[in-house]
This record gives sequence, C-alpha cells and structure tokens, in this order.
Amino acid sequence: MKVYFDNAATTAIDLDVFEAMKPYMLEHFGNPSSIHSHGRQVRTAIERSRKKVADLLNAAPAEVFFTSGGTEADNTAIRCTVSEKGIKHIITSKIEHHAVLHTVESLAKRGIKISYVNLNDQGQVDYDHLESLLKSNPNTLVTLMHANNEIGNLLDIEKVGEMCKEYSACFHSDTVQSMAHYTHDMRKLNLDFAVGSAHKFHGPKGIGFLYINHENKIHPFIHGGAQERNMRGGTENVYGIVGLAKAMEIAYSDMEGHRKHIEGLKTHMIEKLKSTIDGIAFNGVSDDLNNSLYTVLNVCLPPNDDNDMLLFNLDIAGISASGGSACSSGSSIGSHVLAELNRDQNRGAIRFSFSKYNTLEEVDYAVEKLAELYQPETTSV
Repeated sequence: MKVYFDNAATTAIDLDVFEAMKPYMLEHFGNPSSIHSHGRQVRTAIERSRKKVADLLNAAPAEVFFTSGGTEADNTAIRCTVSEKGIKHIITSKIEHHAVLHTVESLAKRGIKISYVNLNDQGQVDYDHLESLLKSNPNTLVTLMHANNEIGNLLDIEKVGEMCKEYSACFHSDTVQSMAHYTHDMRKLNLDFAVGSAHKFHGPKGIGFLYINHENKIHPFIHGGAQERNMRGGTENVYGIVGLAKAMEIAYSDMEGHRKHIEGLKTHMIEKLKSTIDGIAFNGVSDDLNNSLYTVLNVCLPPNDDNDMLLFNLDIAGISASGGSACSSGSSIGSHVLAELNRDQNRGAIRFSFSKYNTLEEVDYAVEKLAELYQPETTSV
C-alpha cells in the first residue's frame, strides 16, 4: 500500500487543474507581452485568472501579483516594504518559515532591528508581548505566519491585524499553508500582504501570488520587463497562472466539504494513535482542531533508540511523511520549530499532513505500521 501523508510539503495536482492548464501548454503558446492575436489570447487568460483569484479573496485584481511561489512573494513583501517605507524594526517569531526568517536575518545585517515575539511552550504567540513591542517601536513591520507549516498552530490574524492598524504598523502574513484551506476576506482583514502557493492546494509547482493591499505602494523586487504591471519582471508562467486560479476555484467550491473530510481523518488518527501507542503526544497544538491547521498533525513519540530511523522505516512500508519542513530536506540541522519548543530530543517527531484524496483506510494502515515499527524502550536488569 502506498500512502502519501506529506501534503504540507506539496499536494497532488487535481486532474481538472491539469486539464485547464493543458491548452496553454500545447495550443496557446503566444507571449502575453506580444500585441498580436496569439499574445492577446494568452494575456486574456492571465487577466481572467487574476480576476478569479481576486474575487475569491474579495480583493481587486490590481492587488494580485503572480510570482514563482511563496518564497519570492515573502521576500518581495518584506524587503521592498523595509526599503521603501522607512521600516526600522521588524517583529517576527522564531518558528516562521525560513523564507521569512532568513530574509529578516539578512536585513538585520543591514541595521534593521529584529524583535522576536514570545511564544509559549506550545508555540503560540504571546499577544500581550506583541502589543508591547508594537507600542515601543514605531516604523514597524510585523511578519507572522497564519498557519505554521510544521506544527499547524494558527495565528489570530484578525487580532494581529487590528493591533497593527492601531499602532500604524505594516502587517505581512505568510499564508501559504492556509490559503485555499480557509477563506481570506481581504476587505475584512487588516493585512498589507498575503501569500499563496499553488502546489499547497492541488495546483502546479512554481507559481504563487502576492496580495498587496491597494493602500501600499512598493517597487519591484525582480526587475526586468514591464510584466505584472511593472511589479515583477520576467515572462509570465501562463499555464501555471491558469492552474493556480483553477485550483483555488476548486478549493473554494467545496471548502467545507473538504475540511469536514480532512478533519475526520485527523481526528481518527489522533484517536487511533492514543489507543495504540502508550505515551504518544503531539507537538504544538496540532491535536487541537480549534487552534490548529486541520491538514497537519505533528506526532511526538515516546523515547526510543530507533526513533531516528522511523521516517526511513515508514518509507519502506510505503508511507510518505515528514519529520519537519520539506524545505529542510537534506540538511543535517533538525527542525528549528521543534527546537524552539524545547522538545525532548529523545522523542521522535513525525508530521502527517492530509488532503482531500486521503482515506480512513490509509490512516489505519499508517498507524498500524507505526505501531509495528515502534518498540517501547526496555531496560535490562
């Protein structure tokens, strides 16, 4: 049995998305910057896709800019805001995605003050500390992710947005993990910047977008041609853009149905793990459906000498899961998120992340194999 439980890393492309993209791979090949009919036809597809994304976000098409993915979008929002709005101070957390953390660290070398908001032992933001940082630091950019990609913790972005508005701070949120899994009404949220990446919601890889609130004016991060209304040089990834818009449309068409199905899988796995493996626990608040991303469950296993082989052994059993962010694959450094939570290094950690394509039978199989692989530590007398 082959089971894919690494959907936080990437998702399988929806066949309807692929069908929507296909004509722009094989038939409609014109350059969208060309003024002839071949180019105009493709330009129309891009702008139709932009309007579709904007409508789903309750935003204006002029507020949506297509990028190569979440990393580029995060870099654009953070770097360009700092350089053009007189930002002297950035507030973030130590469990952000590296697309944010490494960006702010590089800005610190240029003299930007960085403050890390306090987190509790489950990785949740201390909102009182956040407010105190905002009170004492003018010209601030807050960059906090909506849903953590490793432990699934959710940020109250409405609350943070209100704080930022009160203290005249800019607010950027990496919404890659939550985009198209939750509705984001940009007319109600006090967000200056939000981010989406198609491959996290059954779209193609290599395409994303940056939402820029119309009240913000920044210059390009990538210079070149006049594409994306002079905001992002480079010939557009046309079939990727079409696929992104189609994937978002599908996600929004039955978001509640998908959420109910996936929450059922997550709840079932939590219950099966608790009844099968003694001493099981969960990292962050990933087992709390009210405060965590419903697609992610980060499992904390009891101490065992073979914990460092668990992912390898699960892979042999046909189960794809993760020990942390896929963006850290190949690195000898462990998860910075779990390290920040001071998790016992003797306990194994596995991130299971679900999609609409997963089944209860797959959950049962994964728990069964995990129970077989896991042997409680014994002590010789």
